[in-house]
Amino acid sequence: MASQDRTAVTSPTTRETTSAYRSLPAVNEVVESAILAGWLARTPRNVVVDAVRAVLGEFRTELAGAGDTAVPTLDQFAERTVTMLQRQERPRLRPVINATGIILHTGLGRSPLADSVAAAVADVARQYSSLELDLETGERGKRTTIVRELLCQGTGAESATVVNNNAAATMIVLATVGKGRSIIVSRGELIEIGGSFRLPDIMQASGATLCEVGTTNKTRIGDYERAIDETTAGLMKVHTSNYRIVGFSESASLEELVALGRRRGLPVIDDIGSGALIDYSRFGFSDEPVAAASVQAGADLVLFSGDKLLGGPQAGIILGRRDWIDRIEKNPLMRAFRVDKMTLAALQVTLRLYRDPEQACREVPILAMIQTPVLELRNRAEKLAGRLRSLPRVAEVTVVNDTAYLGGGSIPTQGFPSVVVRLSFQGISETDVAACLRMGDPAVVPRVQDGRVIFDLRTVFESQLEELVAAVAAVG
Repeated sequence: MASQDRTAVTSPTTRETTSAYRSLPAVNEVVESAILAGWLARTPRNVVVDAVRAVLGEFRTELAGAGDTAVPTLDQFAERTVTMLQRQERPRLRPVINATGIILHTGLGRSPLADSVAAAVADVARQYSSLELDLETGERGKRTTIVRELLCQGTGAESATVVNNNAAATMIVLATVGKGRSIIVSRGELIEIGGSFRLPDIMQASGATLCEVGTTNKTRIGDYERAIDETTAGLMKVHTSNYRIVGFSESASLEELVALGRRRGLPVIDDIGSGALIDYSRFGFSDEPVAAASVQAGADLVLFSGDKLLGGPQAGIILGRRDWIDRIEKNPLMRAFRVDKMTLAALQVTLRLYRDPEQACREVPILAMIQTPVLELRNRAEKLAGRLRSLPRVAEVTVVNDTAYLGGGSIPTQGFPSVVVRLSFQGISETDVAACLRMGDPAVVPRVQDGRVIFDLRTVFESQLEELVAAVAAVG
């Protein structure tokens, strides 16, 4: 029969691939190669073995995709392993020189901490601390009391607490105030924050029901009042910190909402977002609410972030009436959202700096960056440019005025003056240069624009300029 006459035919490509698989070195041969001897001396053997296996596995995948791939030598496999070990040894979380001109760069960790704040964090991180022990009485204490007094002193609030970010603050407040009932919010304030987290989703997860009022561009106090019914638990105002509605628009003021809330016996929640403790109009920025002003206006609960305009650690800060704060701290979510000792240490020292606003302006890094005069930035830029022009791969260096931004979803429509150094390179594209800088030590994150690599001096600390020169010199 025809089927019995058939013979298996192996294609040349299949035979070559099979031969290539058979010619791969054994794992132990690569591990014991001279090239890896130094790594074996200082690295656990199992780590080196795993890296060799991964390299051989990658090559098998290459073979499966392209059967005619040449098999590397033993030394070449060892060199690939060294590259992998070097990549694994480099920490995923490490310091970065931010040359983007975005002060609160979310991808780069938002606000850097003041030196005194970083020192306080290191102190409590490496030894025991009075996290939940009242040293005066010797009894168990609450960790939130560490910062409560400072928050109240700085804002005039009756009480305060802190959770791990502002989304958590929003969640626990809504769960405490509105679970099983409705919260009224303007349609124009239904924000989406980073990572596709939307206020309606957070509200749903909290157990509260969203009651939208008004339109995207116009919401009046009467819209809130008409929506109040027996299911209403509270009124909420949300600062749209990461976008603006301009033109034919209107919104109810916080004062109007407070008056309505008091008249109808409803608490008012004010989510001010980025959370300034001082008035940013002194730096030329407008429309950014100050926490103390919200408290003074009568909001029952005020929520904001710790790592944005405050310039502290990531945290969700909640100010407000003592009875509401007490209820929030008894909510089971408080345990899930609580902050650790390092966050509290950082927040405590940051808040102490704000007791003297002028000291805060000098020592809180983001405030110091914002205030650095353009002339000083230009002087730094010219010095940097002079050093960079002497490097062999650098083709052209220019210093020009530009615009920096706060970032972090804060004041999106307002930039402020900065000075940048623009570079082009010989024999290497700007995207490849940027990639080399990101993978260097220290890592540098620049902007790439119009065929140039750009360093914005607004976000580069003066102490980092020498490192920046060295990073550019290492590009190859």
